[in-house]
Amino acid sequence: MSLLSAISVSASGMAAQRVRAELLVENMANAETTRTPEGGPYRRKDAVFASEPQGSPFAAVFQTEMAAYSTGVGVAEVVEDTREPVRRYLPGHPDADADGYVAFPNVSPAEDMVDLMAASRGYQVNVAAISAVKDMIQRSIDLLR
Repeated sequence: MSLLSAISVSASGMAAQRVRAELLVENMANAETTRTPEGGPYRRKDAVFASEPQGSPFAAVFQTEMAAYSTGVGVAEVVEDTREPVRRYLPGHPDADADGYVAFPNVSPAEDMVDLMAASRGYQVNVAAISAVKDMIQRSIDLLR
């Protein structure tokens, strides 16, 4: 794997973690949303990662000739939680049913916060990897002087 391919792989990891973080923030922001345009309470969303071939735009010609592709990560799909919503007894709520229960999203802010910290750490690791590759490229250039 070339150094430019390593940067491309880390960049794909950063992009995937960014999407994951956006979904987690959306989940936390909608933890109390009982009515959506689709009807019913908000449904928690999760990103599903999958491996994807990565290519460096700078080395595209060499990769095509040598068939030297590296594998990165991408978001394969965004899935919605299919579990039943949490029901709370709030008879005065505008979205209460005939029995006085309101359907709330099945979102755990504590769980999502832990997942958000993990996404942030994953992003930081990819930034560190890109920085290490950048340093290796710089040292290689210095050796050739």
